[in-house]
Amino acid sequence: MKLFALIKNFHNDESGAVTVDWVVLTAAIVGLGIAVMTQVQGGVSSLGGKIETALTSANLATLGTLGFSK
Repeated sequence: MKLFALIKNFHNDESGAVTVDWVVLTAAIVGLGIAVMTQVQGGVSSLGGKIETALTSANLATLGTLGFSK
């Protein structure tokens, strides 16, 4: 009889169920973040290349062309 009571008590104990829920939820959020990063990676890399090209080909204006005299 004690064995059945022990098994029944173990079956009804839900103290770890909330922890499992949080672990599953956290894993889902991390998985979603990784999926978003893989989808966005190409566009961000392309945009970074365009910004680099624009900055390297930019010319700096001298003070004389801005209307100020030296």
